[in-house]
Amino acid sequence: MTWILALAPLAAVALVLAMVHRPFGDYMARVYTSSKDLALERGAYRLMGVDASSGQSWQAYLRSVLAFSAVGVLLVYGLQRLQPLLPYSLGLPSPSEHLSFNTASSFVGNTNWQSYSPEVTLGYSVQLAGLAVQNFASAAVGMAVAVALVRGFASRGSATIGNFWVDLTRGTLRILLPFSIIAAIVLIIGGVVQNFNGFTQIETIAGATQSIPGGPVASQEAIKLLGTNGGGFFNVNSSHPFENPSAWTNLLEIVLMLVIPFSLPRTFGTIIGDRRQGTAILAAMATLFLASYTILSALESAGLGSAPEAAGAAMEGKEQRFGIFGSTLFATTSTGTSTGAVNSMHDSFTALGGMMPMLNMMLGEVAPGGVGSGLYGMLILAMIAVFVSGLLIGRTPEYLGKKIGPREIKLAALYILVSPTLVLAGTALSFALPGVRDDVVSTSIWNPGTHGLSEVLYAFTSAANNNGSAFAGLTANTPWMNTALGVAILLGRFLPIVLVLALAGSLATQGRVPETAGTLPTHRPLFVGLLVVMTILITALTYFPVLALGPLAEGLM
Repeated sequence: MTWILALAPLAAVALVLAMVHRPFGDYMARVYTSSKDLALERGAYRLMGVDASSGQSWQAYLRSVLAFSAVGVLLVYGLQRLQPLLPYSLGLPSPSEHLSFNTASSFVGNTNWQSYSPEVTLGYSVQLAGLAVQNFASAAVGMAVAVALVRGFASRGSATIGNFWVDLTRGTLRILLPFSIIAAIVLIIGGVVQNFNGFTQIETIAGATQSIPGGPVASQEAIKLLGTNGGGFFNVNSSHPFENPSAWTNLLEIVLMLVIPFSLPRTFGTIIGDRRQGTAILAAMATLFLASYTILSALESAGLGSAPEAAGAAMEGKEQRFGIFGSTLFATTSTGTSTGAVNSMHDSFTALGGMMPMLNMMLGEVAPGGVGSGLYGMLILAMIAVFVSGLLIGRTPEYLGKKIGPREIKLAALYILVSPTLVLAGTALSFALPGVRDDVVSTSIWNPGTHGLSEVLYAFTSAANNNGSAFAGLTANTPWMNTALGVAILLGRFLPIVLVLALAGSLATQGRVPETAGTLPTHRPLFVGLLVVMTILITALTYFPVLALGPLAEGLM
């Protein structure tokens, strides 16, 4: 009976994703390969001074990405610092300099880490003009970079990988905006609030007075999920009944997080002209997702620990309207993508259960990953898998007709090293620097010991992998945590993008290597298995020592 309850929501989500995978994946392929521009897009290009028919080298594409994102950071930072002067500020003061920096970096970096309580920190102008706009922009940037890498595989001797401004505009106007509008309407029907009422004073049953916030929630909730952003309108995110009222809206929000990442492999296969390759990538993503959900559900159902065993299950920190499996499926989805939304408190999961969302992020969030970032992360892992298999059989490795030479494998290896370096360095410095350590231990960590280490490790894992979820037992609104996590977010987002675009440029200039009898088929179950194993091994070898000091040690106590 337990596993029937676990499989029912998973089957419902899988059915919806299976129905939309093919048409939505093909639609996104047409969006990025069409030679026709919409009238609104042509107006946007004229305003930006962009020649839509002109391609960009990978260096020019990268400069455009970095310039656009830098302007975004400055705008979001400025809006926060000027908040008291803006309309609909609700009388709220400006956030501090370090909190404004962290928030600006976070939303531009598609991380949406929040070191603050949103409903009592940011007014509607900042929420809409700053955060919601960046939810669209950062998601569109991720998809654009992924498509640029796909063009690198599809191109033959080309010096260009597309036009960033065209990809950004099309991703926003043809994919994110229309589907977000539809999703917002459905969420409003489901009970998610959408208003500008500010704070409403009510009298509780006990006779006390309580301030209830309103706000334009549904519109921000839709793009928060569809763009795998994750920043909640309220402090408790998608566990708040104004953001996620019922069991069916919970399933809808899970589908919204997964629909683009699980459809992009179809887009990839369509653009390169071999949909079997996209199916193989999708199979690897789905295998990792299913394994994570199964293990997390088993651990939370078992309820290891005296309190959960006495209660019959680990329900602490979970909403009754979702239950264990509605919570574990949401947690697997939000950390398997780069969304970071939560409908339960991961800090209240069992020790080993809390390790699973952390592992999902440590995998590089490729199961299925964020919009765009999941696809390009998995494609880089696929190149490494091909490289390793080529060494085993003594052949020059090839993937999709492109040779994986020294330059390509160096870029792929550097990509793999970015996140672990940021996570481990950030965690180590938090405990190694004398003044910083005292502040972290006395102010930030609420649960000392091994669990406290897990909280800090989770925070840097979330930041460096652009997830944004938190263990919920850590006070991060301090100068050190805001600054260190903000830096980790920016480096964790844009260093991999630099390497991905350099790789796209290198692949685009190559011709096509003809297949031979020794070419490794990369569309068969053998390669899918190899890709899954390589993904896990790279993670396990990197993070196992620190996991042994945190969640593993706590779980075995």
